[in-house]
Amino acid sequence: MSDNTEFNRLYWHSRRGMLELDVLLIPFLENAYRDLPAEDQARYQKLINCEDTDMFEWFMQRSRPEDPDLQRIVDLILNRVQPN
Repeated sequence: MSDNTEFNRLYWHSRRGMLELDVLLIPFLENAYRDLPAEDQARYQKLINCEDTDMFEWFMQRSRPEDPDLQRIVDLILNRVQPN
């Protein structure tokens, strides 16, 4: 599969239908994903297979993922949106 085909697939899987998630995931995918190391790209792919309700809780910082890989990618996305 070409890189562009894979990116397009990720783009459509990143569109969640929940505005709060879309405004985090789509810009991250468009602006940061391609520059991530392969391990973090794999973490992003794992993240978008999670339930919207779980992702919403994580991104609103109401809870944390139990999986350390998911914790890392959630933190990367949040830090990009809310730099300290």
